[in-house]
Amino acid sequence: MSEKNREGKRTARERLAEEREKQKTRDKRRRAFVVGGAVVGVLALAAVIGVIAANSGDKKKEASAGPVVVPKGANGKDSLAIPNGKESAKSTLTIWEDFRCPACAQFEDAYRSTINELADKGQLKVEYHLATIIDGNMGGKGSLRAANAASCAQDAGKFPPYHDVLYKNQPEETNDAFGKNSKLIELAGQVDGLVTDDFKKCVEDGEHDAWVTKSNAAFGKSGFQGTPTVLLDGKNIFGDQKNPLTPEKLKKMVEDAAK
Repeated sequence: MSEKNREGKRTARERLAEEREKQKTRDKRRRAFVVGGAVVGVLALAAVIGVIAANSGDKKKEASAGPVVVPKGANGKDSLAIPNGKESAKSTLTIWEDFRCPACAQFEDAYRSTINELADKGQLKVEYHLATIIDGNMGGKGSLRAANAASCAQDAGKFPPYHDVLYKNQPEETNDAFGKNSKLIELAGQVDGLVTDDFKKCVEDGEHDAWVTKSNAAFGKSGFQGTPTVLLDGKNIFGDQKNPLTPEKLKKMVEDAAK
């Protein structure tokens, strides 16, 4: 039997199994990024899948997600950015992220204290953009549910601490624990004053689902190469293997701009 005929007789199950193995390989590569003195965000493999997933079915999702309810204080183009820090800061850090994304959690672990320090000093303003590409890649709805809950926390003026709690308690990428509103409300208990009737209703009703879907669609159309995507004053500064970003480099760039 020729190789061509043999290939033609492969069952759909075999092809699916092969694709799952390829996905596992891609996931292992993505988890292999080292977070330390130098964090290199090379996410090309994840990006190809992520951008496709973000683009596929966006129009259908937008149509079915209900009215777009913008979180309080969201700004930027189409009001898709959640800001943190003083408006007067000379530098703006734009972060595209997905709460189920392991590389995003690694970035947060490495840079959280530096970013918060610079924001507290009034030297850096951060704009968070939320995406849901892992839902598309792995199945489930944890990216969407977590992003909606974080948007509800923004309504309550508590986005930064809840944002950090989500990343500190991020489940394995294949575990859709964030898909349960009860889990997200439970984690909100770690943020003083966040768990109120309004917050719980916002989370359970999916009040900002359509807004999150719109944000994810914007990511799909952006041409960015995966999450996290990190821009400083519009310039992509994360993911260059030849010149890897470090917390120290980020701090120097922002402090130099503030002089």
